[in-house]
This record gives sequence, C-alpha cells and structure tokens, in this order.
Amino acid sequence: MLELISEHACFGGVLRFYRHASREIGLPMRFSVFMPAQSAQGPVPALFYLAGLTCNEETFMIKAGAQRAAAAAGLMLIAPDTSPRGAGVEGESDNWDFGVGAGFYVDATQAPWSTHYRMYSYIHELRELLVRELPVDGERIGIFGHSMGGHGALMMALKRPDVFRSVSAFAPIAAPSMCPWGKKAFSGYLGDDTAAWERHDASLLMARLQTPFPAGILIDQGLGDKFLKEQLYPEVFEAACRTAAQPLELRRHDGYDHGYYFIATFMEDHIRFHARCLGAAPT
Repeated sequence: MLELISEHACFGGVLRFYRHASREIGLPMRFSVFMPAQSAQGPVPALFYLAGLTCNEETFMIKAGAQRAAAAAGLMLIAPDTSPRGAGVEGESDNWDFGVGAGFYVDATQAPWSTHYRMYSYIHELRELLVRELPVDGERIGIFGHSMGGHGALMMALKRPDVFRSVSAFAPIAAPSMCPWGKKAFSGYLGDDTAAWERHDASLLMARLQTPFPAGILIDQGLGDKFLKEQLYPEVFEAACRTAAQPLELRRHDGYDHGYYFIATFMEDHIRFHARCLGAAPT
C-alpha cells in the first residue's frame, strides 16, 4: 500500500512523494513521482531515474528540472531512494560512498548488508507495485540515472532489456569493477569473488551482448568532471558498445562538471530521447 506524504501541482500534472513497506528491503522506502496531465486519461510511459551517491528520492525532482519536459512529452517520472534507511547496520553512515545513500543498485550477498541492502530487487519491486497502483504502462518503461545511478541504469537495462525499453545516463560509473568507488562497493556488498562483480558491471555486460538497444543509448559526460579520469571510464563502455554493435551517442562537453547544473543543461535531450523510444504522446 502506498502512503502519500505530500503532493504538489506541477506543470499541469502532480508531483507526489510516497512511502511504502518494501518486501525486498524489509523496511519502509520512499520515492517520488511526477504524473503528467496525460496520466489522468489512462496509463502513460514511465521513466525511472536512479540518483547518485549521497542523494535521495527528493534530489532529482528538486534539482534536475525534468518536469516541464516530461509534462510536454507525457512521461511519468519515478525517483526511488538510493539505499535503505534505518537498517541499523553498524557503520552504515560512516562513509559517503558506501552504506546509507550508496546502495549501488545491487543485492548484497555479504553479511550484514545482505538483509536489507537489496536495491536491485527493490527497483523491480517498485516497478511492479507502480504498474499495479498508478497509471503506468508496464510495456513502456525506460531508465536513466547519474553517476552511481548511471551505473545502475545501464546495468539494470542490460540485464533486463525486456523490461526497460530505453536507457540513458549522465556521467555514469561505466566500469565499476575498475574504479575505486565500484571496487569498494562491490567488495563490501558482493564479496571478493570478481565473477559476481562482472554480473553488475555495465561495460562487461555489454561486451557479451549483441545490439541490446537497437534505438541507441545516450550518455552525456562533462569534460570538467573531477571524477572522470579515476572513477567513470566512459571510454571502456564505448569500446564495449563497439564490440556489441550497440549504437551509442556518447557526448563529451567541455567545461561541465559532475553536478546537477550539468544534468539540468541536458535533461530535456534525455526526456525527448526516451519519449521517442517509448512512443510517448506529447501534448
């Protein structure tokens, strides 16, 4: 059951914040949803946004400036939280890049994280719940995200292209098995078996596929991003797409950094990209 926390009129539609009891997490979880005016007439395509490290279910809706374009395109926007809250794991709030606010969209297999840190399964649980409870067209769902959430979006889409019909990302952690953020998260949540890491690494997943998204994948990356060289590795994902014959538009932008000013600049392009892929009905 969905518990409505608040709602706000927004660009002819409504922005809502919800809480619900999660089966997969075993704790209450929060998410936000923007419902365009078209959803009052029946199910509409939906777009999941997975946020990055330290973010929550409010960050995207407040900072990204996505609602105007989504309202025009007739797309529902859904923004989950980035981790469980209140799991009570010792030290879960000690680091900004692991634990609270840093679930990395994987199902942890290592104790004590494995009890509640099940973000991969949670995203699918939330998708199924919203198809039942809100006017979401379950056959037209896309996914995108930023940084840690860009990793999550690419990884989840490549694992389930039958579920997520379109995918894009902003400055994703594109090869997490290679970078400090990913190694820290994967070793903590998944253990030392690197074969388990490979099943959650978008670049390694892509290299084993053949054109999973014929309509293409869109990625924007700022060249002024201080994390680009050490953490993000877009060139590794780019090479994997060549191996997989996967159309990719990887746009590199001089001067732009890792933050939401960068995201807001190119957000409308991503909304339009997903609207085309999902066959949205614009106003």
